Amino acid sequence: MKITDIIFALVCGKVVGFVIGEILTGLGFNSSIYLFVFLWVMLPLMALCGLWLAFLIGRKMIFVFEGAKFFLVGAFCTVIDLKFFELLVWVFTFIIFVDPLIFKSISFILATSLKYWGNKYWAFGKHEKEDMGKEISKFFVITLLGLVVDIGIFYYATKILGPQFGLNFAIWTKVSVIASAIGAALFNFIGYKFLVFKK
Repeated sequence: MKITDIIFALVCGKVVGFVIGEILTGLGFNSSIYLFVFLWVMLPLMALCGLWLAFLIGRKMIFVFEGAKFFLVGAFCTVIDLKFFELLVWVFTFIIFVDPLIFKSISFILATSLKYWGNKYWAFGKHEKEDMGKEISKFFVITLLGLVVDIGIFYYATKILGPQFGLNFAIWTKVSVIASAIGAALFNFIGYKFLVFKK
């Protein structure tokens, strides 16, 4: 593993821990030293250990290491997606009412732009610059289809299904953003691996 792999795994564990802590606080869990240690120490170490294990397995099956790095890029960008979505809602709610689906679309596009660079150069290690126009076109098509999957899951969860398990709407919206990102991630990994960044 490279030093960039180690740093990115630790950073990813930290930012995911931040969002999990926020969700748990919203659910009424009290912050304790144990939760603090798990979210801020153990989660980054677990991300690093998971990547190291994938690296070892990836010596025989490269897609496992690529999948682990893709997962970390996706987790990091999901946090960007969520936080940018919340920022847009917070800023524009004071100005004018706008449907949250519009904000979700914008946050998805920003997060996906970051995913392109993270997946191209880090997860799939494709540094070639030839045929980038064709590659970007394929990425754009897969991303648009991923957007349909992402928005479809978010719409179903928030507009049709509604809050479940006794969660309030704010927490359910966060859970829906994360669930929609996971669904889109599965779709995108297959598309990126076999269509966009294939070597």
